[in-house]
Amino acid sequence: MTPRRQQILDIAAELFAARGFHGVSVAELGSACGISGPALYKHFESKDAMLAEMLVRISETLLTEGRARVAKADGAREALAALVEWHIEFALEHRALIVVHNRDWSSLPDEARERVRALQRAYVDVWATEVRRFDGDLSPEASRTRAHVLFGLLNSTPHSGRLPDPQMHDVLRDMAHGALGLG
Repeated sequence: MTPRRQQILDIAAELFAARGFHGVSVAELGSACGISGPALYKHFESKDAMLAEMLVRISETLLTEGRARVAKADGAREALAALVEWHIEFALEHRALIVVHNRDWSSLPDEARERVRALQRAYVDVWATEVRRFDGDLSPEASRTRAHVLFGLLNSTPHSGRLPDPQMHDVLRDMAHGALGLG
């Protein structure tokens, strides 16, 4: 991806988060990027394609980095701590994408929605596997539920992040570790 293309996606994410996908016109997107609305079509096929790319890419990144951190970990406790750290980094860095995903999910084209779903299921599975390795008494479904509950906590950052990021990071880490029993 070119730096310019990434810049356009970042600006679009901020605008979509602030006003909603349907609340932002192509002309407004172009203006915010310092180009005309029609010039956006040199970078993206459509506004829908922009939304699809931003949500598919971040889902791919979450999964790839989550797997990488687990692979580097020595045991389930360390893997869970690494996953918590990774997801906090994501949540603090990409607040706008969390808002866009939650609010504008239904605006995704079908193919992109299915791709994001598949990537998210795989990411949940990474977490659930480590939760179950850490606490072998849990069923697969209980492990998946715990992963989803943790995502709810960590992905609340755009709405609950009233502290400076370093403090918010520590609060999220402490709460996630407590919920997982990592102490």
